[in-house]
Amino acid sequence: MTETADAADLRLYLQDARDSLLRKLDGLGEYDARRPLTPTGTNLLGLVKHLAGAEAIYFGETFGRPLPGAQPLWITGAAEPNADLWATPEESREQIVDAYHRACAHADETLDTLPLDTVGRVPRPPHAELTLHRILVHMIAETHRHVGHADVVRELVDGSVGQRGEGDNMAPGDGDWWEQYRNRVEEAARKAGSR
Repeated sequence: MTETADAADLRLYLQDARDSLLRKLDGLGEYDARRPLTPTGTNLLGLVKHLAGAEAIYFGETFGRPLPGAQPLWITGAAEPNADLWATPEESREQIVDAYHRACAHADETLDTLPLDTVGRVPRPPHAELTLHRILVHMIAETHRHVGHADVVRELVDGSVGQRGEGDNMAPGDGDWWEQYRNRVEEAARKAGSR
């Protein structure tokens, strides 16, 4: 393997996660895209907003390449806690998705421009000095982690499942099959819990 091939593989995994995240918004109205479905408020559009900020900071500011024309990021300055994890009524889905596309495009420019051994300084505490390679690996993990959250949230919204399309990476089965499966898992949990 060469560094170029390794970088291409890593970028493929990052782009796959980016695409999967945005697909989770497909076909949803404003309410469902923003609806908090966990006790901590996890919602689909908030995950996109969070990752827009992460891409901008890690691939931009860390390497002295701030995202041009960007509003102050939701996770910097005097922003309230978790401001990057939900959309206000004044923030449109289009604005947030566009910010994500712009942050990703800028990140890709950083990856096109700098070698993977370039050292950057994360602008937030603890201000670690990290290579672009390390940042890329971090963002792959971070994005895939949040895509997992999005998978669960989308299933809770309307039952839609699958990584790239409806049910494409799921076991075959209709609603009855999945209900029986879920009941088997529940029964196993009860038995194990009663020991």
